[in-house]
Amino acid sequence: MKDGQAAPGAPQPDPSPAGHDMSRRQLIKHSGWFGAAVVLTVTGGEVISHIAHDKDNTTAAAAATATNELRFVQISDSHIGFTGPANTDVTASFTEAIAQVNSLPFRPDFVMHTGDLTHLSTPAQFDQVRQMLGGLRTGRTFTVPGEHDSVDDAGRAYRKAFGDGTTGQGWYSFDTHGVHFIALVNTLSLEKLGHLGAEQIDFVRKDVAGLKSDTPIVVFSHIPLFAMYPAWGWGTDDALQVLALLKRFASVTCLNGHVHQLFSKTEGNVTFHSATTTAYPLPAPGHGPAPVPQVVPAGHLKAALGIRTVTYTQKHQALAVTDQELA
Repeated sequence: MKDGQAAPGAPQPDPSPAGHDMSRRQLIKHSGWFGAAVVLTVTGGEVISHIAHDKDNTTAAAAATATNELRFVQISDSHIGFTGPANTDVTASFTEAIAQVNSLPFRPDFVMHTGDLTHLSTPAQFDQVRQMLGGLRTGRTFTVPGEHDSVDDAGRAYRKAFGDGTTGQGWYSFDTHGVHFIALVNTLSLEKLGHLGAEQIDFVRKDVAGLKSDTPIVVFSHIPLFAMYPAWGWGTDDALQVLALLKRFASVTCLNGHVHQLFSKTEGNVTFHSATTTAYPLPAPGHGPAPVPQVVPAGHLKAALGIRTVTYTQKHQALAVTDQELA
């Protein structure tokens, strides 16, 4: 897969004007994109990604029984509180996503929600998300905020609900199974693009200073840390400063939300994976004048929603990322 190239089946920019609705032809393209399973393998510091076939899924399922594996789930963009024709019941679809996580053939070590937990960042919406996340069958849950989680208050309501144990404006890191995880906040100082800021970059510098270069690094953020589509704000203006701090590590994986669709890109030692949503699809980059919620044909919304599971085997130095649509 070439840098910046979407997974096979991804919709390409359409030269014709685009409205808020998604045609059946466009949905077929989106369904192939959202439903694809992406397997990422780290071997000798080289990151290789490809679309998984049945045999890959069988292998991943079999590997899930290993005792020394780290297995976690990424969910994103639940937008609790959203109302509109793109999804008339985001609470129901988020409930189904949680049920899908709970039905996995393993108990995830943790679940990470990569932002836009709510749509309007009200205390009631945060409380609802907290209660729903409490129903996950997992050891721990983690979150990072999206821009919808800091509406009009610079993220104060979000940090009151989910900020325990974090630093600064909500960033933090942790280690498990030989992997170092960094959770970043790039949604609080938005202009045209996401922004991290000097304090957070300094946090990363100090955080990784003592790590060995063969330590696998996984970075979570809401907005992509690469320039996916700057015209829509799909990028982070100072991300290169953080990525430079991670350049010495053999394997770095960045997982984000925000764009409501699967997209993979590899640059040197870093592989970026954008996740899909549990709420509503957005158009592919450049498809239309703005990233507005897309209405899909009746009965086909779940094909555009989903969850992500990640498996890491310390002994085999392999990290597998699998995306699956909402069942």
